[in-house]
Amino acid sequence: MKNTLSKLRFGALALAASIAAVLPMTTYAAAVGRVYNALVLQVTEAKQSFALGSNTLTGLIPTLYAALDTVAREFVGFIPAVARDNQLARAAKGQQVTSFIAPPATAADVVPGVTAPNDGDQVFGAFNLTISKSRYVPVRWNGEEQLALNNGNGVGQQAMIVQQFAQAFRTLTNEMEADMAMTAYKAASRSTGTPGTAPFGVAGDLTDFSNPAQILDVNGAPIGDRAMIVSAPAMNNLRGKQSVLFKVNEAGTDDLLRRGSIGEAEGFRIGYAPAIKQVVKGTGASYVTSGTYAAGATAITLATGTGTVLQGDQVTFAGDPNVYGVNTGLSAPGTLVLNSPGLQQALANGVAMTVGNSFMPNIAFQRNGLILATRLPAVPVDINGVANDMADDRMAITDPFSGITFEVSLYRQYRQIKYEIALAWGTGATKSDFVALLRG
Repeated sequence: MKNTLSKLRFGALALAASIAAVLPMTTYAAAVGRVYNALVLQVTEAKQSFALGSNTLTGLIPTLYAALDTVAREFVGFIPAVARDNQLARAAKGQQVTSFIAPPATAADVVPGVTAPNDGDQVFGAFNLTISKSRYVPVRWNGEEQLALNNGNGVGQQAMIVQQFAQAFRTLTNEMEADMAMTAYKAASRSTGTPGTAPFGVAGDLTDFSNPAQILDVNGAPIGDRAMIVSAPAMNNLRGKQSVLFKVNEAGTDDLLRRGSIGEAEGFRIGYAPAIKQVVKGTGASYVTSGTYAAGATAITLATGTGTVLQGDQVTFAGDPNVYGVNTGLSAPGTLVLNSPGLQQALANGVAMTVGNSFMPNIAFQRNGLILATRLPAVPVDINGVANDMADDRMAITDPFSGITFEVSLYRQYRQIKYEIALAWGTGATKSDFVALLRG
């Protein structure tokens, strides 16, 4: 029972920290109250059965979190908007994992008959991506530090450790956001906008919504479940210049005016990712096409030219108004590969290609175009498949907003203890057709 109570105390601290990381203070107290009530229930069950482990808490936590109010949270744009493959399974850095993608549904006419129609089978697509990161954030305490904080004049260790856990969850979340932003801009099929000029700068002009939407429409992306994740300069213009979004009588809501949240506009769920950074273009210049290409071609041979064309660079061909995203670049004459769906019109021989200027990316996409896969980091196991490292206790904490499960471990050391918050993840672009770029 002593071990049980220790686990519950450890779990309560981790849960409270996770809640602090994702919820505003106005709902924090109520959320913690729900956690407390649930844990009291688990203690009661433990006394009756004399057995309680982290598996019981793991089963409880996702259900508990799903009931919490998670509408308002810190600025996390990509994670809730992309397709996610979040599993409790473990994976090593560099390991390939397979995510499954549901195919489009088809409708049929209703025709009365003796038997039901023999249809409904579907072939699920599979997408392989690599777990590229396996990261952790450590939190360590020793006895002297505990005594200093828990004496009459101290703030108390519990208050401090809750904040430390919250910072740990934020750190890992921000890293995932940055990785997702990198993957997203490199996967863009085509782009719009002016490099060096923040979008949404003209009051009442919402073409910076409609132009990326048009790219997705032409590419055949589904109308529903679209998102646009904007950078800090773009969000600044939305907040300051687009009165149609913050005037309550015109927007129909006071979310932007009072709380800084846009919600939806022009069919996009608007997210904000301060982690988005400027993309510096390659040095490529004077490249010219070799051969002729039909609309839809993605592999383009370039004859002359110098310098680098990087993955994610945005290029144009003389006489073609479209701006194309580069999938595979080059550093000398050779073959350049564009992101799908490729050329929008035929391309002649000897046409000059231009690499667009450096830009701040804002990403418009349909959910199924991008994916984030998360796993628990790999640990050694014994012959029975049970984790067998130095951790004294280990449990999984699930963020209700994103569904991402973090692993929290406890290591008892000599006159000190260390907590570890860890996660392994990988990002990928499942379909470039469903990704468009708004440059700024």
